[in-house]
Amino acid sequence: MIHHVSLGSNDIQRARAFYDPLMSLVGLRLIKISATSLDYGASDIVFSIVAPVDGRPAAPGNGVHVAFQAPDRETVRRFHQTAMAQGGTDEGALDIREKYNANYYGAFVRDPDGNKIEAVTYTARESFGLPPRE
Repeated sequence: MIHHVSLGSNDIQRARAFYDPLMSLVGLRLIKISATSLDYGASDIVFSIVAPVDGRPAAPGNGVHVAFQAPDRETVRRFHQTAMAQGGTDEGALDIREKYNANYYGAFVRDPDGNKIEAVTYTARESFGLPPRE
C-alpha cells in the first residue's frame, strides 16, 4: 500500500492555484502548507507538491504520472477542464481507453511544472445526482 506520493514544483504558490481546485474534485483537501510544500489528503496526507530538498530545480520524471480516482465521468471532464483553466496542458484528452479496460475513462494533463497527472473512473455513471453537462 502506498502511503503518499510527492511531485516537485518550482513555484509552490502557482502549484497551489493549480492543485487546490483539482484536489477538491477528487475528494482531497489541503491539510498542511509551508513555503516548500502543499500536502493534500482526506484525513491523512496522501499527495504532496514539494520544492526539491536538494535545492536543484524540480523536473518531471519521464514515464511518471499520478492518477486520481474520480467518482464519475463528469468529474473526469471537470478535472480536465479545470486543469486547462488553471494553466495545465493537455496530455491525453477525455476518452475511454479500452486497452486498459472497457470502462476506463480518463484524462491526462501536465501541471505548470510539467508533472503528468490523470483523473480516471471505471464507472459509466455520469454523475451523482447531477444532470449531464451539455
